[in-house]
Amino acid sequence: MMLKITDAEYRGRCDSLLEAMQREGYSGVVLFDRDYIIYYCGFAFIPTERPIAFVINAKGERGMFVPRMEVEHAQQNALIEHVAHYIEYPDDPHPMMALKDLLADMGISGKIAADGESYPWIFGYRGPKLAELGNFTVHSIREAVEDQMMIKSPAEINLLRESCRWAHLALTLLQRYTKVGMTESQVEMQASDEATLAMLDAIGPVYRALSMTTGMAYGIYRGQIGRNGAIPHALASNIIFQAGDVLVGESTAPVWGYVCELERTMILGKPTDEQRRLFDHMIALQDTAFAAFETAERCCDVDLAVRAYFEKHTLMENWRHHTGHAIGSRYHESPYLDRGDKTPLKTGMIFTVEPGMYHPEVGGFRHSDMVLITENGPEIMTWYPRDLESLTIPLQ
Repeated sequence: MMLKITDAEYRGRCDSLLEAMQREGYSGVVLFDRDYIIYYCGFAFIPTERPIAFVINAKGERGMFVPRMEVEHAQQNALIEHVAHYIEYPDDPHPMMALKDLLADMGISGKIAADGESYPWIFGYRGPKLAELGNFTVHSIREAVEDQMMIKSPAEINLLRESCRWAHLALTLLQRYTKVGMTESQVEMQASDEATLAMLDAIGPVYRALSMTTGMAYGIYRGQIGRNGAIPHALASNIIFQAGDVLVGESTAPVWGYVCELERTMILGKPTDEQRRLFDHMIALQDTAFAAFETAERCCDVDLAVRAYFEKHTLMENWRHHTGHAIGSRYHESPYLDRGDKTPLKTGMIFTVEPGMYHPEVGGFRHSDMVLITENGPEIMTWYPRDLESLTIPLQ
């Protein structure tokens, strides 16, 4: 399969959206969310204070509303029939007047659907709501869009498998180059640069990142080093590695906008008994989640099984977050492996599985692997070693 989403698939996505529109009697849909726009027409851009929108009418015609600086970009990269633009933001008249004209030109009026009442207030943007642009009654389409995005197509799964491949290399190099006395920034740069060059050598002619943040395969610690690893969403701090540190390394590679998640807990030097105890519980928690997928019918079932393990072993003081989340074009997507999410598990869904153990005096213990729901049951998409021996970094 090609490493991209084809025009035929984008058209199929729009057809599904069109069916949802027609069922509800909407004359059109307006989408402001960057990820939604990419999903339906392939136009990847950087959201700023300048409003951008994707529009589809009841005939299935597609249009883009962009600032002047994005006109050629949209014409060349978006699967659309119409491009309407404004000069600049805030300008006079307000840019949203150009959207009003586009909606009129496309025959959109009255009952419409959108992913928000207006363009979001990014970077200080201010402007009128859709309902103020004309005789519109605006209804949310977010749920239908999210439901569609939950089920990954074969092409999306293929892109995520490719992301996993290069994430494995990046994490391998991150582990290999980690040494006492070096800083996280030094090791991350060395591992990420080398992994990226290998990726570009292998698939460079067909590779596109389509990411706002990076065009690289990367392996990072993101500050999850030593005691700081007890903060699941720590930030990079250029920490110097020390003997005995618990490290939570993570890696990914954006491939045509799709990103995997691979995380491993490593120990720098011989593990202590307490480190080993926490690590073993973390492995058991993840195994519990994997096993739960075999019989689970809903997302909550997996998380409930994991929380039952925490309760049984009196470990709730080490609990910080739910078991995982869906992933694809966004590094966090819905649905969630959380006891509050009753979404049925369906073929084509992909989740991270990352129950963690956290101790403020010892650090964080978390592996993250990706699970694909198939007709034949769950498939673990990531294959990096999980055992403590393989993840112990010898002192040199």
